[in-house]
Amino acid sequence: MRSRVSSLFVLAMSALPLSVLAAKPDTLRVCADPNNMPFSNQAEEGFENKLAGMVAKQFGKAVSYTWWAQRRGFIRQTLKAGVCDLVMGIPAGYDLVETTRPYYRSTYVFVSQAARHLQLDAIDDPQLRRLTIGVHLIGADGNNTPPAHALGRQGIVDNVRGFMIYGDYREPDPPARLIEAVENGEIDIAAAWGPLAGYAAKRSGVPLTVTPIIASEQFSPQQFQFEIAMGVRKGDHALRDGLNDFIDEHGAEIRTLLQDYGVPLVEHRHSSAGEHR
Repeated sequence: MRSRVSSLFVLAMSALPLSVLAAKPDTLRVCADPNNMPFSNQAEEGFENKLAGMVAKQFGKAVSYTWWAQRRGFIRQTLKAGVCDLVMGIPAGYDLVETTRPYYRSTYVFVSQAARHLQLDAIDDPQLRRLTIGVHLIGADGNNTPPAHALGRQGIVDNVRGFMIYGDYREPDPPARLIEAVENGEIDIAAAWGPLAGYAAKRSGVPLTVTPIIASEQFSPQQFQFEIAMGVRKGDHALRDGLNDFIDEHGAEIRTLLQDYGVPLVEHRHSSAGEHR
């Protein structure tokens, strides 16, 4: 068995390009989505791009990107394939990678036009039964966002509009279609991941209200808040520990960066559980 595993390993390594086998020591190799603002894009305008630049500067390195759409198979095609060493935004405790300590915690939010004055923050608010609600859908296998699950558990289905989080990748920032539907009045309210919603609200030509979602006890342990960390390959403790030191030393700068992008921040908890955004 050991001989067979070794042979498979050699064959796999021989198939990798030379650039993967011999990463430059002066380069921080990052894998990121080229079309997923406010997190990252190929123009390096996202807050994860800015954060990668801060990390590289601390390490005395330059950032080198491998671009890959952040959807199912992302980790397998990037970190596990050896084409990069770091992913900037990973749910804390995500079991496919080695994660750092969280560098921020955010929440799902409701987004509505400010002119509507909906004053709605609870996922079981009776108003939701008469409003057109937009949610992100991840796939047809039931692996959807917490708001989508919570609404379904209450039987709120007929007035819910689903927007595929992957969307049409030929368009800029596909997940943003959900927030745009609020702006143009296509839906009354959206339940969205906070960083996306907060960034869109700051840039919107239509004043938007962004309100953290409150979960009542009936949805426990349903979570709407998640801690986000950086991810490295399992076993890469040296890089993980260096990143943890960076997070400890630059907490205030990281917080300012996130606030500049409109990310709703909530206090960290002592939990490492998370869900992929």
